Amino acid sequence: MAIRPLKRVTNQTRKRAVDLRQSATNPEQRLWSVLCRRQLGGLKFRRQHPIEPYIADFYCASAKLVIELDGESHEGRQSHDAKRTEHLEKLGLKIFRVTNDDVIHNLEGVGIAILNVVGIDPTEPSPNPSLQGRGI
Repeated sequence: MAIRPLKRVTNQTRKRAVDLRQSATNPEQRLWSVLCRRQLGGLKFRRQHPIEPYIADFYCASAKLVIELDGESHEGRQSHDAKRTEHLEKLGLKIFRVTNDDVIHNLEGVGIAILNVVGIDPTEPSPNPSLQGRGI
């Protein structure tokens, strides 16, 4: 059974999330170009979404999925990332980690992997007809 988050998002965390959205890295921008506007399997994603005390790179509430991009900023932080993953999993969330290199060099494969994680067949047409032929 999932534990419900007890903390409201603090103003400090909210401001940090806004700052992170405004200073997105190239891999974050590339992945967001596929996740935004329900282009990927009709799923609604949020970027730099606060889940106190952390900020998820990307979050899909309906699938209870957190997508974390691992790049240079994560080197040497395996212990911190493990605690973060443990905390988020206790909240009933699935964590999908992807490297910046995968996003840059295999964006389509990353999109297919995300669909597989949430149990959507990547060969099925998007449930959002206005987005047919866009994204993955």
